[in-house]
Amino acid sequence: MDSKKSLGLVCLLSVVALVAAIWMVARPSQVALPDPSASSDVAPISSHPEKMALQFYRNPAAVADVIMKDVDGRPISTASFKGKVVIVNFWATWCPPCRAEIPDLIKLQDKYRDQLQIIGISDDDDPPAVVKKWADAHGMNYPIVMSNDELRKIFVGVRALPTSFILNRDSKMVIRHVGMLQAATTEAETRHLAGMPVDVEVEEIDKDDKPAKLANALQVTQIAGLDLTKLTKEQRVQAITRLNDEPCTCGCNQTLARCRVDDPTCPVSLPKAKEVVAAIAH
Repeated sequence: MDSKKSLGLVCLLSVVALVAAIWMVARPSQVALPDPSASSDVAPISSHPEKMALQFYRNPAAVADVIMKDVDGRPISTASFKGKVVIVNFWATWCPPCRAEIPDLIKLQDKYRDQLQIIGISDDDDPPAVVKKWADAHGMNYPIVMSNDELRKIFVGVRALPTSFILNRDSKMVIRHVGMLQAATTEAETRHLAGMPVDVEVEEIDKDDKPAKLANALQVTQIAGLDLTKLTKEQRVQAITRLNDEPCTCGCNQTLARCRVDDPTCPVSLPKAKEVVAAIAH
């Protein structure tokens, strides 16, 4: 074979090899699917996702009827919503997670208008007219009520925003959520409590009714309505510790110490706290 033919053959083979190499690299990668009939030590992945787990209180308590006025001046009674699932959502215009969950609540209220009623309890310091303007601008399609002491005594445990209370169709509080609601979970709760089909597993839990304590209580130098100056250092520590252990019975779900600090006008915690201090002083 002459040199030109040999060179041509080498070039041809090189081109073929190059094309083959490019094809091997460029072709889409494929993963071999296992034979369904073949045995395997790996458990097959279910085609059905795991059921969503919902938690509700084991023995939910009925919520006392309360009459409120929304920012439009219209009266609202919790009793009028019996037969519907109710979400009482404590929020504020200045609260980022509150604002983030509002679009989901709007969609939920619109989708389940016959089964669900959402009530927004605004914790803003602004007047109702300002809150109403903000709510209208953001398309909130459920009533907005301004927060007050009476509402906080009925819906206890609002220590952060947002906080939401879920009521069943019998106006019993079945769960409290602290923090931003998850849209999928809230919709599943709504459907389950409304008696609508939904693929969930429900777990009953005990409600945590422990009263909220005053943080860093031993650093407090004075408590409204109480004279701690006549106590020794040891007595003061003992008094504050006890005040921060004993619950107030005004309905705030707080200890005496926390109630005196948060609500100095409370007529229930003051005499009880004075009794504690007097007993330790003597």
